[in-house]
Amino acid sequence: MIERRPVLDFVAHAVLIVGVAIVAFPVFVAIVMSTQSASQIAGSHPLSLVPGSNLLASYELALFGGKTQNGSTIAAGWPMLWVSFVTAMVIALGKIAISLLSAFAIVYFRFPFRGLVFWLIFITLMLPVEVRIGPTYEVISNLKMLNTYAGLTVPLIASATATFLFRQFFLTVPDELAEAARIDGAGPMRFFKDILLPLSKTSMAALFVIQFIYGWNQYLWPLIATTSEDMYPIVLGIKRAIFGEIYVEWNVVMATAILAMIPPALVVILMQKWFVKGLVDTEK
Repeated sequence: MIERRPVLDFVAHAVLIVGVAIVAFPVFVAIVMSTQSASQIAGSHPLSLVPGSNLLASYELALFGGKTQNGSTIAAGWPMLWVSFVTAMVIALGKIAISLLSAFAIVYFRFPFRGLVFWLIFITLMLPVEVRIGPTYEVISNLKMLNTYAGLTVPLIASATATFLFRQFFLTVPDELAEAARIDGAGPMRFFKDILLPLSKTSMAALFVIQFIYGWNQYLWPLIATTSEDMYPIVLGIKRAIFGEIYVEWNVVMATAILAMIPPALVVILMQKWFVKGLVDTEK
């Protein structure tokens, strides 16, 4: 029997409410600032937390760009959102595909130095993009992949973490399934497609959410790999809106930030059930 203690329940809920308020307050401030004009924001000391009447104008400038009343030039945000979306999708799906195949080969194929190959893959966790950014840039530049989707995504696709997670999951799959597939005449790829992939869908969903957000939030690599404004992701667009003008249109900057939060938030909300199940489900 579980004893219910009202005081502990109240304390737990109070802590959760305070935590949610701390996390949500900056988002609320950004939403309020996106509804005000730049002059209202600049003239408010302290900052007003009352929504203004400039909502449509701010988001129209953030999406489609144009000239502001202060003479600032705002770049259209929707092409940057598209670049970020394509980049995040390619990185997430590419990481899952490559990691599934590499984990499948390591677990189910017998070849020399199989254990060494796995550990060489795993050791790459100590070599993130920030560490190898110089050689990576040189390779991408020599291959003429700067200012392309391939240049933005290919260096970020390989994932030792995803390979490790899929390997650990494949090790829990009963050997009887592989033996039964072999007896039925199924080849390795048929076993992979018809048995392992359906069993791995929750893990794939959880990794997709993590990797989509990882790809969407990329800043350093796109900053180096792109010199054309047509290939700027939305994160670089926000940076440009803050540091590219003498007079910062904070209402447009905040509107762009809110637009940048919507796609990853939708992915998390729509795939929340699969995400949680993929992380905590032990019924393999």
